[in-house]
Amino acid sequence: MRSFIILAMSSLLALTLRAEEPVYDVVIYGGTSGGVAAAVQTRRMGKTVILIESGAHLGGLTSGGLGATDIGNKAAIGGVAREFYRRVKKHYDDPTNWRQEKREAYRSGRATEAAAEDAMWTFEPHVAKRLMNEWVQEAKVPVVLGERLDLQRGVEKTDGAIISIRMESGKAFRGRRFIDATYEGDLLALAGVSFHVGREANSVHGETLNGVQVAHAVKHQLMDKVDPYFKKGDKTSGLLPGVVAGPPGEDGSGDNRVQTYNFRLCLTDVKANQIPFTKPAGYDPLRYELLLRNFDAGETRAPWNPIFMPNRKTDVNNNYGFSTDNIGMNYAWPEGDFAARDKIFQEHLLYTQGLLWTLATNDRVPPKVRAEVNRFGLCRDEFQSTGGWPHQLYVREGRRMIGAYVMTQDDCQRKRTADDAVGLGAYNMDSHNVQRYVDERGYARNEGDIQVGVSPYPISYRAIIPQERECTNLLAPVALSASHIAYGSIRMEPVFMVLGQSAATAAVQSIESGVSVQKVDYTKLRERLLADGQVLEWKGPIAKSSAGIDPKKLPGIVIDDLAAAKTGDWQMSSSIGGFVGSGYLHDGNAMQGKLRVTFQTDLPAAGEYEVRLWYTANPNRATNVPVVVQHADGDAKLTVNQKKQPTVEGLSISLGKFKFEKSARVTISNAGTDGHVIADAAQFIPVKAR
Repeated sequence: MRSFIILAMSSLLALTLRAEEPVYDVVIYGGTSGGVAAAVQTRRMGKTVILIESGAHLGGLTSGGLGATDIGNKAAIGGVAREFYRRVKKHYDDPTNWRQEKREAYRSGRATEAAAEDAMWTFEPHVAKRLMNEWVQEAKVPVVLGERLDLQRGVEKTDGAIISIRMESGKAFRGRRFIDATYEGDLLALAGVSFHVGREANSVHGETLNGVQVAHAVKHQLMDKVDPYFKKGDKTSGLLPGVVAGPPGEDGSGDNRVQTYNFRLCLTDVKANQIPFTKPAGYDPLRYELLLRNFDAGETRAPWNPIFMPNRKTDVNNNYGFSTDNIGMNYAWPEGDFAARDKIFQEHLLYTQGLLWTLATNDRVPPKVRAEVNRFGLCRDEFQSTGGWPHQLYVREGRRMIGAYVMTQDDCQRKRTADDAVGLGAYNMDSHNVQRYVDERGYARNEGDIQVGVSPYPISYRAIIPQERECTNLLAPVALSASHIAYGSIRMEPVFMVLGQSAATAAVQSIESGVSVQKVDYTKLRERLLADGQVLEWKGPIAKSSAGIDPKKLPGIVIDDLAAAKTGDWQMSSSIGGFVGSGYLHDGNAMQGKLRVTFQTDLPAAGEYEVRLWYTANPNRATNVPVVVQHADGDAKLTVNQKKQPTVEGLSISLGKFKFEKSARVTISNAGTDGHVIADAAQFIPVKAR
């Protein structure tokens, strides 16, 4: 009886506490840039909101080191997102905020783009953090930091709607509408919303750039013939760390791997503001043996991409074959608990610290590279609570919701157009490498890198809401509904802010109309978004390069660059139209003499064939591209001027007519070239069978 009374009193107390819990109009879980934008917009529309962040900082990557704003075309950004970048500009318009250099000496082209004269797109991390905090304070947004969602039982749901969410601490937050603004999609998953992790097969959505991409993986690639074994040439000695035994999977097939993560590093070349790189505890030199063998194989470039920020600081990103991307070490992150993620975070931190130490001190690193790395150090005045290291890991991809509308490659290439836009995507379809494997020759290779250009395109409202049967009061502007390759284009910080604003607007309108988020009147939503400065239509030029020429529709046998054998770190592009397939390769006007592409095919019959070469001309192209046609009578060594516009049946030139036996081969290299070299396709057209 006594136990029953105690139980009854406990239940009554719980009900009393529950009744006293405030009910917010909108509860936002995730203090990313998208979450901050959603919170500000909710308050501006007169509703109550609470912003909950599992970490100690607001802004996600925007305040976590990604100061070089990626978007593609900044004219596609409006609303509160553009307001943030205007605030950045206002900060740097004040001469007193330039401590290490003068404003007029700053040489980042991003600061003076004609399409963005009213904003500034590069900034120091501490500036972004301060502006984010000021933003929510001005809007009177209550913020809760350091509260992690209970990933086991953290959602209370009734009749398809979330009632409250509970943290690991036991704190609960009740609301009418909820927004999942996490990179990982934690709330939507716990609410029973469908999602996908990894790469879909191309067949799922009728794409060409999804799934395993061995043929496309030409940029950020290791040098040729880098031995992956512990003892060189000894396959029984085991593989070096970070390399998995092949094969990588069939091109276009799906898997559960996600593109790699890294830290966006804020470094400085101002010695007085530097924290030197040091050897980290737990340093394992074997972890970087592949890096050193890559240098041994001929790599001469510093493997990073430092973009200068104001005050002589950088945003450093991954570059080339072995760099800051910790390939293959993040697969467990999207669906992992917080303990698992903390472990992955620390592993990535140790990897990055050890990488910089190796580059700065190891004698096998080319002296020029060591000198370049040693120019820099961590910033004493950035990330002070974490010793100059970023507090945010670049989670490029986590869970992706499966909503009523899935954004795909067709949307990015404008082959279909959503009629309920809540923002625009404008960045390349971009995936960093996904795995490092042993190829059929026994050498280490990277796989997964994709970079294909787009023109700005609309993002569907249906892509930020779940299917109605799964949840009626949740929106997901960050882990939105998109295929792997489409998400690679959408996943930019300004776009997350745009979609956060749109999600908040829809949440408020659904409350005011008394309908589910799926039943929001899009006409009214669009009207309010436009009134608040969102850009929902692209009225600028649209690249003609969205879709290439189908090689199957060309006469003869066509070998596209995807099917060619490639040596060296080629880059993929689709910026100039008229190419075959999904794009073309170029050498970046670098690594002369070390890059080549071989188009090889077995012919249906011996005989005479006309050989055509495809490329896209441009004033920056080389005039002296070496081309070798291997035929039955020997080798024909030719030189092609790729500044000259091709005129034979599209963008091809005739290299001549040659006799072939069983196979044909055309090789392009960049030895001694005086500009960018393009490798798109080779075509073999039968002239006379013998």
